[in-house]
Amino acid sequence: MPWTNQGGGGGGGWQGGGNRGPWSQGPSGGGNSGQPPDLDELLRRGRERLSRFFPHGVGGAGFVLAVLVLAGLWLLSGLYVVREGQQGVETRFGAFTKLTSQGLNYHLPYPIENKTVLAVAAQNTTDIGQNGQNTQESLMLTGDENIVNVSFDVVWDIKSAPDFLFNIRFPQDSTVKAVAESAMREIVGQNPLDLILTKDRAQIGGEAKELIQRILDEYGAGIRVREVRMQPVSPPDEVNAAFQDVQAARADRDKYINQANTYANQVIPAARGQAAKIQQDADAYRQQAVAEAQGDAQRFLSVLGQYRGAKDVTRKRLYIETMERVLGNTSKVIMDDKSSRGVLPYLPLPGPAAKSDGEGR
Repeated sequence: MPWTNQGGGGGGGWQGGGNRGPWSQGPSGGGNSGQPPDLDELLRRGRERLSRFFPHGVGGAGFVLAVLVLAGLWLLSGLYVVREGQQGVETRFGAFTKLTSQGLNYHLPYPIENKTVLAVAAQNTTDIGQNGQNTQESLMLTGDENIVNVSFDVVWDIKSAPDFLFNIRFPQDSTVKAVAESAMREIVGQNPLDLILTKDRAQIGGEAKELIQRILDEYGAGIRVREVRMQPVSPPDEVNAAFQDVQAARADRDKYINQANTYANQVIPAARGQAAKIQQDADAYRQQAVAEAQGDAQRFLSVLGQYRGAKDVTRKRLYIETMERVLGNTSKVIMDDKSSRGVLPYLPLPGPAAKSDGEGR
């Protein structure tokens, strides 16, 4: 992008040469409204200045010597030094020509060429929010339409000296401030108040850094964002007391939720274990009942087969086995039918109760 004399550019405290353009202001501070200098006028002024030092006039040789001295001084004015951590930018008639590195450098003197020396390694800090105080730039609207006080610092340096000089019209610090504030408002506006207050500040700073860098790159600003340092996010002072009450209520809510979760973690596993035990007992009973039913069915089928082969014998055996089960635990008296005549059945009575000592004696 070619240089224009509309402002911005290499002005302000970021340059060493100090010129906004090749014609607008020379190293000595003079200018002629953006027009090239008149050489005849320069020579006339030079003669007038020489006449002050030589009031009796000078000869042709003296005039030539004076012109040579002035020409030498003019040529030497193109020397400049670039120190460590700096970078020089040379322009010819306002158009960028080259970058110069550390050491002694030379460019054609003004007004043909000009130079600007930038401290590219220096880290600059732009403050947004004035250290946490409520200002127009720090009060931001969240996604759920609440207002918070967001203050932060942007640490940046220069990554491209030509872009930094020629692609930003306004002072560079103001540009970084405007871009940073816009990026932070976008991030805050996409999140609710709870998330902004509880989210890790380093995470918010990282998101802001990426967004600020992307916007500056789209502008071709030649600026590298090193870090975004977030300060504690707080509500406006006017509602701080009410906000503290809300925070206390949220803390109580979180405490009760944690207690409920702890109780649930204790009760639910016990209930699940009990349910699993009941299920296992039911499965075992089912298997036992099925096995017994299958065994009874096999025994019935076995007896049925025997009954079909010998009905009388089987019927008598079943009768005997049944009577055995019925009369097995009762008292029995076996009598012969022939000799049972004249036998009187009797009912055994219990003996007299034993009297206690001291009675009946």
